Amino acid sequence: MSATFTHDELTKHDGTNTDLPIYVAIKGSVFDVSSKKEMYGPGAGYHCFAGKDASKALGKSSLKPEDCVADYSDLDEKERKTLDDWFIFFEKRYPIVGKTVQG
Repeated sequence: MSATFTHDELTKHDGTNTDLPIYVAIKGSVFDVSSKKEMYGPGAGYHCFAGKDASKALGKSSLKPEDCVADYSDLDEKERKTLDDWFIFFEKRYPIVGKTVQG
């Protein structure tokens, strides 16, 4: 059975609490990226994605915190392809532990 995560629950998994796994969500699927703390942990290059649904940022190839949001409805066709490619990349490398829900 997979878990569901509200926005607030997901934010707890940003790597700042070492007792919790690090999660990144893409298109509503939550991936456990704890195996790559050196990439997603505090101070790391991709930490801006940790504890968030980073769909828009991944589609835009952006590391800007303001782009790390779930709503990717304004992405153009090329950016949506980039987002789909990122989803496949994550799917091959990290386990999916749940889904995001509104709340």
